[in-house]
Amino acid sequence: MSNSNFNSSNPFMSDTLIDQTLDQSMSDRMTISGAISKTFILFAILLVSSTISYVIPNNVFMWTGIIGGLIVVIIARFKPEWSGWLAPTYAFLEGLFLGTVSFVYASMFKGIVFQAITLTLAVLLFMLIAYKYRWIRVTEKFRSIIFASTAAIATFYLIAIIANFGFGFQMPMIHSNGWLGIGFSLFVVGLASMNLLLDFDNFEKGEQYGAPKYAEWLFGMSIMVTIVWLYVEILRLLSKISSRD
Repeated sequence: MSNSNFNSSNPFMSDTLIDQTLDQSMSDRMTISGAISKTFILFAILLVSSTISYVIPNNVFMWTGIIGGLIVVIIARFKPEWSGWLAPTYAFLEGLFLGTVSFVYASMFKGIVFQAITLTLAVLLFMLIAYKYRWIRVTEKFRSIIFASTAAIATFYLIAIIANFGFGFQMPMIHSNGWLGIGFSLFVVGLASMNLLLDFDNFEKGEQYGAPKYAEWLFGMSIMVTIVWLYVEILRLLSKISSRD
């Protein structure tokens, strides 16, 4: 069975990981409803840990979430069959990161966290409707464009991190509240939104291709990565707009 049309362009979940998942031979197969249920469980875990780190903010929580979450994703890349415990662990760690980041933004801009949450949910709902009614079709060409664009942004962010920590230089497009900076953030928010379509398609294709049961956790983790990314980018965008007032 070929899975050449089933590649994830999630910035943290590689297409090789998806290939490894679908190549497994298991009698117990994933379902869309099962993947949706696992996703809700993961977001419940994230909500609990983010609430804790928001109420008791600490830089240790933030860096634990960033570094720990990255390590978990890398492990999942090579051991997708461990997703049953890797995905909940990732959700908890990302919650620590998001709660702290949200507190930082909330302390600078009144009401920004509520706005970011509302907009993130609105984008998620809109993209789900767009996918369901095929307003935007997930073709192989579409996947390739989103994958290449996401990889380019990930590379740009990596260079920005190295430039910041290594040379004290901040990329203007990422941090500037000028029109160029706002335009860049709008583009990244749009790109993250497009990645949601691929995540929805992964749910559908996973059931269609008979992915193993643990893929429910894996794909739940994948869409959570995208939504967390989207939320952070919306926070960044709103902060740039607010700082211009």
